Amino acid sequence: MSWHRTASSNRAEKAPRDEAVTLPYADRAEAGRVLAARLAPMGLDGAAVLALPRGGVPVGFEVARRLRSPLDVLVTRKIGFPPQPELGVGAIAEGGEPVFDRGLLDRLGLTEDDMAATVRAERAELDRRVAAYRGGRSLPEVAGRAVVVVDDGLATGGTARAAVRALRARGPARLVLAVPVGAEDTVGSLAAEVDDLVVPAAPWDFRAVGQWYRDFEQLTDGDVTGLLDRAGNGGGEIR
Repeated sequence: MSWHRTASSNRAEKAPRDEAVTLPYADRAEAGRVLAARLAPMGLDGAAVLALPRGGVPVGFEVARRLRSPLDVLVTRKIGFPPQPELGVGAIAEGGEPVFDRGLLDRLGLTEDDMAATVRAERAELDRRVAAYRGGRSLPEVAGRAVVVVDDGLATGGTARAAVRALRARGPARLVLAVPVGAEDTVGSLAAEVDDLVVPAAPWDFRAVGQWYRDFEQLTDGDVTGLLDRAGNGGGEIR
């Protein structure tokens, strides 16, 4: 199943059968090319492409190449439950405020104030990554222009939600969220957050993003900066 939601519809809509993709993807680059093919007819040439590091950057590289667009990163961090950090209770994106799963916080008996120390730690790591990936460059200006946010998949959707909310506050003319694969419930829950939502595959048995890639190796900061350099360091011609 694949999904494509546009500003003219009230929900994410299942795409036609002939748009089905073959899973798993070989790697993030192949997934990016599939995603780019879906985005190509949407009138997004030259839009700013912002990838969520680290995994979204190889995907975004292929999208930016196809759209002849500048590529940069939008850094996000998961906010984990302190005794079990892999359990995300929220997320934060650069330039934005923390976005919490309030229902989950309630079930864990926590308040947002209880998470203050964790948020500070994640902000520090976010700032480190911004410095590592962009040096002294600021986040690209998005006011009044089309922006495509790219990641390698949607599981709970926490970091993607934080990213698009932070960008929405900056006034883009058109905000697109594009990922190669996602959990169906998560895809549906994010539809109202953006103008266009493009997800070529939303399998019913989704458990984790890495399940849908044959090669899902962990990336390093060097991998991210290398791709940004190939893409013209966030603003030039992709090589």
